[in-house]
Amino acid sequence: MPPAHPFDDDKLKEECGVFGVIGVADAANFVALGLHALQHRGQEAGGIVTYDTTTGFNQQRRMGLVRDNFTNPAMMASLPGPIGIGHVRYSTAGSKAHTAMRDVQPFFGEFAMGGAAIAHNGNITNAVALRRELIERGSIFQSSSDSECIVHLMARSMGRSIPDRMEEALRKVEGAFSVVAMTHDKLIGCRDPLGVRPLVLGQVGEGWVLASETCALDIIGAEFVREIKAGEMVVITDKGVESHFPFRPAKSRFCIFEHVYFSRPDSQLGGRSVYETRENIGRELAKEAPVDADLVCPVPDSGTPAAIGYSLQSGIPYAMGIIRNNYMGRTFIEPTEQIRNMGVRLKLNVNRALIKGKRVILVDDSVVRGTTSRKIKEMILDAGAAEVHFRIASPPTAWPCFYGVDTPEREKLLAATMSEDEMRDHLGVDSLKFITLDGLYRAVGESKGRDAKSPAYCDACFSGEYPVAPSDMIEQGFRAKQAAE
Repeated sequence: MPPAHPFDDDKLKEECGVFGVIGVADAANFVALGLHALQHRGQEAGGIVTYDTTTGFNQQRRMGLVRDNFTNPAMMASLPGPIGIGHVRYSTAGSKAHTAMRDVQPFFGEFAMGGAAIAHNGNITNAVALRRELIERGSIFQSSSDSECIVHLMARSMGRSIPDRMEEALRKVEGAFSVVAMTHDKLIGCRDPLGVRPLVLGQVGEGWVLASETCALDIIGAEFVREIKAGEMVVITDKGVESHFPFRPAKSRFCIFEHVYFSRPDSQLGGRSVYETRENIGRELAKEAPVDADLVCPVPDSGTPAAIGYSLQSGIPYAMGIIRNNYMGRTFIEPTEQIRNMGVRLKLNVNRALIKGKRVILVDDSVVRGTTSRKIKEMILDAGAAEVHFRIASPPTAWPCFYGVDTPEREKLLAATMSEDEMRDHLGVDSLKFITLDGLYRAVGESKGRDAKSPAYCDACFSGEYPVAPSDMIEQGFRAKQAAE
């Protein structure tokens, strides 16, 4: 895979997407379509495992996009069977520089009672300690992924079935996980006790589907049944769906940034339209941070619903002041220093005739390092804008995520080292305002804002309050907010 484009490099990267199906003919085709719908959750690599009574377990793993790999008729023919799972990956644990083939999921293993494959979305926060312990006991790891710990823990379990072994293994891990797994006749799904990462259940004909988001159900014509609950494990066979709750009950802490950015806007989260929630975020932002201006323009594409909401609430006209080139793909010429300096212009271009002489409100989903925000501001001013005002549809990202999202080290996060006024001066804009944490909570349906004593979501990247201690990072010297204060 080529290096990340400068525009995308200044965005938080979602961790992975998982998909599984049972009880359909040519399951691999359903899995490939589901992974295509989840491509936004991971673009570095993907894999599919299926089972057929004649050929047994079948596996294909590839670097790159689903459309470039899992549309080949010969490859798809090598994945027969009525059951299959798949995974799209962006590296958060394991190799940070790039994905190695050995890290591409699903992972497969042969156990005493038969084979099983597993795909994991999230991040295990005690993986370093688990890995060290497993290696000392004789385990031989094949990847640098934290997800492989689950396979080794299952191998050492004395459970009599694959679901039993998975339950025992997952009780030993900390952090966030939504897991989809399969045996020769079972499809298994499980969420961590806090339900940090999403997982939904659907039905297609007589078959069943598990997926990270509802948009992956839509693409195959599946009916949404329900979300897998926090701490729930479902075991699906030709007899139907069995539900278990193997973990100690805990208050759900779903990732609030799924509402802001990660999930596709045509998905549903917690019975709410992601698009409508993002529009609500824009409305709240307009109430909290009004400004006199001529145009409201999104930073495409993630800022679009919030910009529409801001425009509707404020009465300031909405306009596509920035146009995104959706066909850039790999850099088509040698990335010389001159080309690198063009940076964002390869991906975005300003609608000059619209912007010239106008006071412009730019709405974006977040500010991470601030590098892209500065370049976009320069492009807007070069196009002749009279004023540039940034409005951000999330609170300041001041803390790293340890639950399956790729975030920079804390000192590289702009909001960790600067106040809002300092960030405004650093970006060189006329004004900069973020939605408050209370405003964000109101936008996602918590009418009274954030309950400081018992927040409904995981918002650690904004608040520094981690619902699960990031054990590995603390061991490496990271000081969480509670410990620092």
